[in-house]
Parts: sequence; C-alpha cells; structure tokens
Amino acid sequence: MGESKRRLLLLSNSTNYGQGWLEHAEDNIRDFLGDTVSEVLFIPFAAVTFSFDDYAEKARKKFGELGYGIRSVHTVKNPVRAVEQAEAFAVGGGNTFHLVYHLYRIGIIEVVRRRVLEDGIPYIGWSAGSNVACPSLKTTNDMPIIEPPHFETFHLVPFQINPHYLDANPEEHKGETREQRIEEFIEVNQDVYVVGLREGSLLRIEGDTIELIGDKSARVFKYGEEPVEYNIFDLLEFLL
Repeated sequence: MGESKRRLLLLSNSTNYGQGWLEHAEDNIRDFLGDTVSEVLFIPFAAVTFSFDDYAEKARKKFGELGYGIRSVHTVKNPVRAVEQAEAFAVGGGNTFHLVYHLYRIGIIEVVRRRVLEDGIPYIGWSAGSNVACPSLKTTNDMPIIEPPHFETFHLVPFQINPHYLDANPEEHKGETREQRIEEFIEVNQDVYVVGLREGSLLRIEGDTIELIGDKSARVFKYGEEPVEYNIFDLLEFLL
C-alpha cells in the first residue's frame, strides 16, 4: 500500500476471561491515543441484540474512565461530517455483516479510509471492528444475518484478520476447524495473508510498521505455504 500515516490498534476481542470489558487493553488504548485526543467517534453498528444507544453508553463509560469522550456516529445528523471532524475512531465488535450493512447505509467507508490513511486519524477496532479494517469481511466468523451491498470494507491494511482465532474445535465436534475455513479462503484468495489473531492479542500498526501485542502468538496463513506462528518480537512488516 506504500507509505502511510495510518495508526491502527486492532484487538481480537473485547473481553478476556476473568476481566471486564476492554480491561485487558486499557493501557494499550491510553498509550495509543495519548493526550492529544479528547473525543473518539464510536461506530456501534455491529450491535444486534442490544441497541446502538446501549452500546454507545457502554463505550462512553469505558473510554471516559480512560480520559476520553465518546460521540456515537449513529446519533449525528451528518455522519460524513462527523467522520471528517473526528479526532479518532473506535469500531466495536458484534456482527460484522450488520456493521458493514450500516457503514454502507450511512456512506462513511471511503471517508473513514481517507482520514485514516491520509490524515493519520487513529483507528481502534475490536473483533468485527478489526475485521473491517481489512480489505473485506470474508474472514469473519459471523453469521450473515443481513446482506450488505458489498463485502469490501475499510481496506486500511492489505491482509485479513480472523478474530477470536481458535486452534481446534470442541471435543467430539466434527465440523471444520477454524484453520480449515481459513484454508478455504486462501485457496480462493491466493494473494492475501490471513492473521489468526487469538483472544487477548492486539496488532498495533504505525505507518509501515506492525507489532503483535499480548502473551499469545498469531498464526499466519498464505496460499501455498505452511501456516507459521509469530510471536511478539517477530518481524511482521511483510504483511504490509
């Protein structure tokens, strides 16, 4: 993608076992946003079984604890203008198809992409919010409960993420493993890397550098190659 001003913090999940919502990422979020951001534009459209208002309130409480205000894009009259004026973005998890449907409905995909890649506006995503930072939603784990106009998403990075990556299925379950499903993707999309991002892990991207954060390795898939495990100190710039 060439040199970019992009700044991304991409989380596999929002809640670790035994911890509160986004608790495991609090220090990373503070360090990422720093003291130059006062308000974050929240995108709540992955919510399905609870309201956008409830999701925004949850984000407002957590980000408020970290020292940042929240404005939710679903509450504004002109979403494109809100994106144009945003200091940072946070895209919540939930159902990726629902998220992408509403991103197209309000027409903000291109403007978010431009603001992140050209203006360097910080982008935080978790689960579905990390998936849509990729070129498409095709490596989501979610059920297609609604049909978006396209599968194309923000394309802030050139690789795909599979959030909540699991190494094996539950005992006695004979369906496809996550690895088998990703192998189907790379069979059809042979030029695209896929990062299996385990829960508790984050990717921080600053321009053309990328860092894996957390205590778990990430599993990287590419057509024609054996999957490879990468740890926190390994170089991952080939993904970019």
